[in-house]
Amino acid sequence: MSGFRKFILRGNLVDLAVAVVIGTQFSSLVKQFVDSFINPLLALVGGKPNFDSFVLYVGKTPFRYGAFLTVAISFLISAAVVYFVIVLPAARLLRLFERDAEATERECPECTRSIPIRARRCPECTAEIAAAGPPRTVPAPR
Repeated sequence: MSGFRKFILRGNLVDLAVAVVIGTQFSSLVKQFVDSFINPLLALVGGKPNFDSFVLYVGKTPFRYGAFLTVAISFLISAAVVYFVIVLPAARLLRLFERDAEATERECPECTRSIPIRARRCPECTAEIAAAGPPRTVPAPR
């Protein structure tokens, strides 16, 4: 019984359980956002995409490919919303943080450890380092 308890309380399993719960909630949040805002906007432009009535008969067997098309279009719309509303802004935010880190540190030429940009001696290998000028700034495009 103690082995089972260790298995259940391991960090990886708890992290995975939390990720599944958050992922499920996030999925319902994105679906509701698409249903509440994106689909009505699309309906204004070209009508609501609903192809459930499309059926292909092979012999007497119906293939209801219209339901698949409806779900596929809904998936593509949801993926676009996630990308443009969450992924793209988060990537830009991360790039801003990376620029700040790059502007405050440089590598020691002797041991390649990251050191403050204004340091004159490496704290790791104690090599003397030429003083760096002020951090470079990229001029704004005109």
